[in-house]
Amino acid sequence: MVIGRFIAGIAAVIRSSTSGQYLLLQRAADKDYGAGAWECVTGRVEQGEGYEEALHREIQEELGTVVKAEYILGTTHFYRGERNPEHELVGVVYLCSLDDPSSISIGEEHTEFRWLSANQACALLSSPDPTTQWARRVIEQAEKVRTLLPEELLAFQRESGFEFG
Repeated sequence: MVIGRFIAGIAAVIRSSTSGQYLLLQRAADKDYGAGAWECVTGRVEQGEGYEEALHREIQEELGTVVKAEYILGTTHFYRGERNPEHELVGVVYLCSLDDPSSISIGEEHTEFRWLSANQACALLSSPDPTTQWARRVIEQAEKVRTLLPEELLAFQRESGFEFG
């Protein structure tokens, strides 16, 4: 095993609390990885910040809005391109909610966004490339987990957050 550095990242699966639809964003054509692919909000954890702080910063940068972090959906591990330590990413995937879907203003990282039901999102995410298939698995998992979560747990996590400091 090679000891090296890796990238820490976050992903936010965002669901409208009013319509139940999920947000998908199309990456700009000039992106270094996954250009043109549909995804949820993703980003890197910067030096000196925690995962939850990175989550809210990335959402503000990419969407210009604020979401509620509802649940940690899972973790992720993959390579952004070639399989070497400089491209290795480990991250935390959050299930988030947004009360006002019209509050979104996408930045330069994306060219388009769509609010879709889970079935519509999975139909759109049919390309066999790894980025698209990752996004599809995340949406499928979010849809399954969301129905199993007790409201008391969600309320507690919304209020307390996930960082232990």
